[in-house]
Amino acid sequence: MNNLFLVACNGRSPLLSNLFNTFREAFSNFKFVDAVDIILLSLILFWAFRFVKGRKAGALLIGIITISTLTFLAYIFDLNATFYLFSEIFSIGIIALVIIFQPEIRDGLEKLGSGSMSGFMAFGDQKKKKQLYIKSIENICNAINDLSSSKTGALIVISRTTKLDDVIETGVVINADVNSFLIRNIFYNKAPLHDGAIVIDDGKICAAGCLLPLTRRSDIDSDLGTRHRAALGMSETSDAIVVVVSEETGTISVSIDCEITRDFTAESLRNFLTKKLVGISENI
Repeated sequence: MNNLFLVACNGRSPLLSNLFNTFREAFSNFKFVDAVDIILLSLILFWAFRFVKGRKAGALLIGIITISTLTFLAYIFDLNATFYLFSEIFSIGIIALVIIFQPEIRDGLEKLGSGSMSGFMAFGDQKKKKQLYIKSIENICNAINDLSSSKTGALIVISRTTKLDDVIETGVVINADVNSFLIRNIFYNKAPLHDGAIVIDDGKICAAGCLLPLTRRSDIDSDLGTRHRAALGMSETSDAIVVVVSEETGTISVSIDCEITRDFTAESLRNFLTKKLVGISENI
């Protein structure tokens, strides 16, 4: 047993040892710059938590935080065998974490890289694109208003920074301008593609009849149907904005960033999409 503890003490990962030593010594020489450092780190961790909240990796992240806390406590209280075990897990687990969190890391970097632009406005002539997307939003809202009035179910995915090629491949490629008449025809209840979603990207209707991933969450309202669960699932795996019209009630809902909000009107939807996609909040 004594040999085991000796190996545990001597087998600590140098990287982890340096990290914990730095953390322990920081409190003995605490300065103003250290407070700024802690605040900055807290903001980064808060952003990361909000980003993965509700996603599949959310529960996994909680498990990682738990293991990290136990490792830190084992180091502080000199639980050498426990620390040795967890430090070895960490030394081989970084690559595994990158693989597991690959979708979340990709989405996060895409959001970070496009943070200086708003939604669609990432490339090209911004003024021209701005007019194009305002026109697209107007057509979307006009179609949604008519679909809501007639209680015709609809599911519209509006792409932002996350590429949706895998979703587009599940439907029928259209590649047409965003037009309210076309949207209403696609979702007409006897049309062959009305049960799927349409994907709008770069001011174009890319595809219709697309299949979306369903959310696995169990804490959503039981009266939400398949369209709403698909909308929520899409917002969990991308930064897209998903607009839903209920076939039973005609209620307009929007799902974004793992959350779904109901009871939109055509006007409030127009303002919301304009703010999110174009970057202005005035009525148009």
